[in-house]
Amino acid sequence: MTVDGGTKLSELDSKKKSASEALVNSFGGYPIGYGVGIVILPLSTGWIQEDPYMANLVITGVYATVSFVRSYFLRRIFEKYGIDDNFIRLGRKSIQKLIEKLS
Repeated sequence: MTVDGGTKLSELDSKKKSASEALVNSFGGYPIGYGVGIVILPLSTGWIQEDPYMANLVITGVYATVSFVRSYFLRRIFEKYGIDDNFIRLGRKSIQKLIEKLS
């Protein structure tokens, strides 16, 4: 499959890069979702009892918006830095750069 300019899709997005990005997005989503839950659920307890359908729509919308923003932000990071290594190599490189800056 080719995209604009005749570039093959495999050149733009390798399987390792896709898997690494999906891993970061999945495991990064848990703490973010947990944090959103800690904030939004206590704020909506009274509202859930008064109007459960509308509260459900709003809470679902908040989670969907946070998920979209997280996915978009991570995608931009992967594209900006040309991350094509797997997540473990990326972690090692990040730690090495941090140690170099602190030394």
